[in-house]
Amino acid sequence: MKKISTLLLIIISLIAEAQQDPQITQFMYSKLIYNPGYAGTSDALCATALYRKQWVNFPGAPSTTLLSADMPVMNLPIGAGLNIMSDQIGAIKTLYARLAAAYNKQIGPGKLGIGIDAGILQNQLSEAWIVPEPGKVDNSIPGNYTTGTQSVTNPNLNKMTYDLGFGVFYGIPNKMYVGLSSTHLPSQTLKSGDAKYVIARHYYIMAGYTFELNPFNSITPNINIKSDGATSIIDVNLTYTYNNMFWVGLTYRAQDAVAPILGVKLLKDKSLKIGISYDYTLSKLKGYTSGTYELILSYCFNIKKQKTPTVYGNVRFLD
Repeated sequence: MKKISTLLLIIISLIAEAQQDPQITQFMYSKLIYNPGYAGTSDALCATALYRKQWVNFPGAPSTTLLSADMPVMNLPIGAGLNIMSDQIGAIKTLYARLAAAYNKQIGPGKLGIGIDAGILQNQLSEAWIVPEPGKVDNSIPGNYTTGTQSVTNPNLNKMTYDLGFGVFYGIPNKMYVGLSSTHLPSQTLKSGDAKYVIARHYYIMAGYTFELNPFNSITPNINIKSDGATSIIDVNLTYTYNNMFWVGLTYRAQDAVAPILGVKLLKDKSLKIGISYDYTLSKLKGYTSGTYELILSYCFNIKKQKTPTVYGNVRFLD
C-alpha cells in the first residue's frame, strides 16, 4: 500500500466533511449537473462529455469524468435529462447517476424550468492510499494490515444510496440565464464499521448575461456560487465571443485558482462545441502541482420540427 502524504490526508478529511461535488471550471457549459430545471429549456437534444484532471503531478489528486444529456419531450411542456459522473480523490471514489425531469413554461422571451432529479450515489473508501501510524490501531481505516503485534481487518466502505435534487432555471437563448438549485437533499451519512462518509446538502446560484457589442462580438459575465451551508466557493467568469463561433475567457475562483478558457464551435450549423481550460493554482497547493486542465465536448441539434409554409394557388393571379 502507498502512504498518502499529510497534505492529501488534510484534503480528504475536508472533502469527507464538506463540499464533495467536484469543481467544474466551464460550469456555464454544463448547467444540468448543477440544476435539473435546465432540462429541455434549450429546445434541443444536447449531449456533453467532460473530463477534469485536477492538480496534475500531485499523488491522489482529484479526477472527474462527466456525461450528461437533456432534451424536450415531444410536444409536451417537459424536459428530460441524464447525468452520470465519476469523481475520485485519493482513497475516495464517488459515482453519481441521476435522471432529471423538468416542467418547462414559456415566459416572455425565455423559458422557465422547474425540475427534480433522482438516482443513485455510490461511495467507496478503500485502503489503497491510507495506512495507520506504526503501533496504532484505527478502526476507521479500511483494509488488512499489521500494526505492532496486532493484525487488523477493517471492511472497505462501499455503500450505495438514493440521491435527490431540485432546481429552478430561467433562460433567454443567447442572452441570459439564472438558476437556483440544491443537490443531495437527503443529506445522508454512509457507514461501514467505524468508517463513515457524510453527504452534505449543496446549494447553487448561477447566472450569466450576454452583452452584444455588435453583430460579431459579445462579452458574457458568468457567476457560480456554491455552498454546503458551512463553506462557500464563488466562481466568476468573463467570456468574449467572436461571430458566435470562437470564445476566450477567464475564470477566477476565490482563493483557489485563475483559469483561462478557449473554445470553438464546429460543423456547418455550429452544433459541435469544444472547450478547454487550465486552472493555475493560487492556493498553498501551487508548490506541489502544475495546475488543472479540463476538456469539454458538447453536441446539440434542434429536434423541434420546423413548420413548412403552406402555398396556395389562385387562378386570379397568373404570375
